[in-house]
Amino acid sequence: LLAKLEFLNPGASKKDRVALRMIEEAEESGELRPGQHVVELTSGNAGTGFAIVCAIKGYHFVAVMSKGNSAERRRMMAALGAEVVLVDQMPGSPAGQVSGPDLDLVEQATQRIVRERGAFRPDQFHRQSNFNAHYYGTGPEILRQAGGPIDGWCEFAGTAGTFAGVAERIKEANPAALCYVLEPAGAAVLAGHAITHANHPIQGGGYARAQLDMLRREHVDGYLQIEDEEAVEVTRRLAREEALFCGFSSGANVAGALRMLAGPCAGGTVVTL
Repeated sequence: LLAKLEFLNPGASKKDRVALRMIEEAEESGELRPGQHVVELTSGNAGTGFAIVCAIKGYHFVAVMSKGNSAERRRMMAALGAEVVLVDQMPGSPAGQVSGPDLDLVEQATQRIVRERGAFRPDQFHRQSNFNAHYYGTGPEILRQAGGPIDGWCEFAGTAGTFAGVAERIKEANPAALCYVLEPAGAAVLAGHAITHANHPIQGGGYARAQLDMLRREHVDGYLQIEDEEAVEVTRRLAREEALFCGFSSGANVAGALRMLAGPCAGGTVVTL
């Protein structure tokens, strides 16, 4: 089991890669102009990445997020100079747990702010530069750092940019490698399951979006559903046994990798983030 430690990036997540790539590709294309505002929907990590990149490059960044997302991420973005716009959750949504309908409200607010300010929106759910960040960055790094053949790759799907970019690179190196998409149990719409547990606690994914532009179906060898308790327990094990203080999505990633090692990739090497 190999885990790439993306918290070593400046904003403590893989989203720093996406933010940098998206801003620089937009600058090169002329879509992002000097002095223009940058506005993005975020659960926290992407917003932190954009706050860092925009602070260094001199853009005013507006992070639009649900009140159900963590206050810690909100404060971190504000400390980095971002303007944080909070959107109310749907009536009845549990605090601290963001569902698909909650995200729809954030999407509506994001679109309104972009129109009002004539802003640039990176739009990480749809823009190719999200995929590019991992195809040209994360994937080649994993292949180089693994030091040997990779038999499996799994990733908790948010935008699916990470899964897709890395999966394409890994399959180029080893077409027999198995690539699995991870989703929360009860919110596994990518696998074609009905939604029975939209308010799961694993932030950054399982938003009940059946279509993700980044996801290339030919690279998906299977789907695994991660239970809430499983993600929490593996997260705690990472802290106790590996001294890695991570969030529940990291716990979900490692839980999926452990399942692959116990099943289709037994005796092989599985990589996650």
